[in-house]
Order: sequence, then structure tokens, then C-alpha cells
Amino acid sequence: MARAAEALSAEEQGTRRRLLSFLGWGSFASFCGGVTIGSLRFFFPRILYEPSQQFIAGKPEDYQVGEVSTRMKKEQRVWMIRNEQGIYALISICTHLGCTPIWHSAENRIKCPCHGSNFLVDGQNIAGPAPSPLFRAAISLDLAGNIVVDKNQKENRPGNRDEPPFILPLT
Repeated sequence: MARAAEALSAEEQGTRRRLLSFLGWGSFASFCGGVTIGSLRFFFPRILYEPSQQFIAGKPEDYQVGEVSTRMKKEQRVWMIRNEQGIYALISICTHLGCTPIWHSAENRIKCPCHGSNFLVDGQNIAGPAPSPLFRAAISLDLAGNIVVDKNQKENRPGNRDEPPFILPLT
């Protein structure tokens, strides 16, 4: 009877050993598989495709002197403004926290609805928490006479923003 008990415990030990061996080798195989998949993933980098920051904003004749055009605001977050000196593209992103300000034609001001920053038509900040003026995008004419706006080049320092390429002088 003692021998039968020893034979039974030896058989149990064999299955227990087999189970622990299976779990050990299975863990090792899953670790090696994870490392291999991670290493292969390294060779295929993730790429973020963003839309081009350059766009065509129409012809200079489309904009009247003293007008603030909001037709590009929704797609490009840009206001096209024409004054006596020329045309410029004002980027409609508040310099405080990146909100989208709103043009109020009755007050002739740009106001941020979130935190109360106020800007003049040229982008100069006059009230609220915005630390600096709104940015202007580089603007030029292509060979067909269309206005090309490049939001990759931007400037908000007075003086620099009032010179080409951040204003398109028109005669």
C-alpha cells in the first residue's frame, strides 16, 4: 500500500513538473515573441500625414480695402485682411492658449471667447491674458496671380510683420 502511495505521488509529481515546465517555457516563448514583434515594429515607423500648410487664397481682386474676410477661417484658421498698405493673412489662433478668436465687425476687433483677449485688426493684443500679438502668415503671389499663404512662416513682432513676406503690398 505504501508503494501504491509512492507511485501515485510520483505520478502527481510528473504531471506537476510537466505543468510547471510548460508554464515556464510558454512564458519564455511569449517574451521572445514580444521582443521580436517590438523589434520588427521598429522598422516600420509611424508617420503622421498632415495637410499642407500652404494654400491658395484666391486673387487680390477678391478682397476689398478695409475688409476682413472670414471665408478661410473654417478650413485654414486664417483671416485675409486688406488695408491701404496691402493684404495680409492673420492666423486665427489666440496666443494665450490656442483658442479660435472671433471677428466682431461692429466693434472692429478680434475677441477670444474663452479668456477675453482682445486684438486689433492688425493682430496687436490690447486686452486680456494674451501675451503677444496674433501671428501673420507669409503671403505671396504665384505666376497665375493667385495669393499663396504659407502658415509655416509666421511672424508677430511689430515692424517685422509689416514687411514682406508677411504683407503683400499692392499698388
